[in-house]
Amino acid sequence: MKIAKEFHWEMGHRLPEHFGLCKNIHGHSYKMIVEFEGDLNKDQMVIDYYDVEKIINSLLQELDHSFMVNKNDKVVLEFLEKMNSKKVVVDFDATAENICKFMLNRISNTKLPDNIKSVKVRIYETQFDYAEDSLKLS
Repeated sequence: MKIAKEFHWEMGHRLPEHFGLCKNIHGHSYKMIVEFEGDLNKDQMVIDYYDVEKIINSLLQELDHSFMVNKNDKVVLEFLEKMNSKKVVVDFDATAENICKFMLNRISNTKLPDNIKSVKVRIYETQFDYAEDSLKLS
């Protein structure tokens, strides 16, 4: 059985080595769909939606209205520090694919119920574009 829940947040980023407009500082209204697959628990649920919300919202508090910056992007990092802006410093460029992997790893490293067999994350950078990845849990 699978269940899914949708989440939204606002976040800025840039791709410093990009050949087009994404090399500029900009932001997106991100949408994420998180899917859990597993057996039904004693309450006849894969996982309670309330518990999903608790797990994800704690992660999104860090990202919402922040700027995701690669630790090697010294110019933007220095600017964000001077401005005392909310930032998430990562060791990758903030592509939709990398944000998807980042969120999948963060979610799968939380304490999930034993009946959960896999987690899938889909990150929409725009309403038309998304990256998706999944992870089987042991």
